[in-house]
Amino acid sequence: MTIEEIKQVLGKKATTFVAGGFRPTFQVEESWIGKVEWFLKEEEIPTDDDGLLMLPLMQLYLENLPFVPEALEGIKLLTVFVSQNIPSDILPSGSYWTVREYHTLDCLERKKLTHSSSFLTPFPLKPSFIEEDFPIWDDEYSFSKTVENEILRLEKEGSIESYYATFDQNYEHKLGGYPTYCQSGISFGEGFEFVLQITSDSKVGFSIGDSGILFLAKNKETREWLLYWDCY
Repeated sequence: MTIEEIKQVLGKKATTFVAGGFRPTFQVEESWIGKVEWFLKEEEIPTDDDGLLMLPLMQLYLENLPFVPEALEGIKLLTVFVSQNIPSDILPSGSYWTVREYHTLDCLERKKLTHSSSFLTPFPLKPSFIEEDFPIWDDEYSFSKTVENEILRLEKEGSIESYYATFDQNYEHKLGGYPTYCQSGISFGEGFEFVLQITSDSKVGFSIGDSGILFLAKNKETREWLLYWDCY
């Protein structure tokens, strides 16, 4: 296989996000990190399994983004909340983190709900389209043996300097593409598709472990969500 053939097989589209840098509109059609302001009438900030309020971490308006994973088809708005004491394990939504899906905006209302212990500084998110996103080399679940062997062959014969010099990874907040694990990759299980990563962000004041990253996956058939995080 050539380099371009490998890129065609391996590359995935994604939307990446950068916090701040522009004047927000504060409308529902805007994505944010560090706060959640849109809820159903009966909804409040969720609590974790220890009875503590979760941090309102992210709201994503999906309709105007350049790329959205197929598993999120039909969803207009996503909101994400996380516990300050989130365990380092694969966790279902509702325990130490919660994701909420909204397929219509008609019943949503803007609420100024506060979290007295929140240390996050909210920023609007600016999206960018990524045509080709590639996995980290240690993610054994993202490579077929054929593609892995072809990359090793190209390195050995000197056609490429290294995998990382040729195939780009994106470590920003990201929708779609591949999870950029800090350690080696994990499997979320059959039927689950990685859809979102939220990275430690000093501008926002968000940090998970030692410069870690949150990874969210969804099962399109069962509609279940899972979260995993790792760090350096």
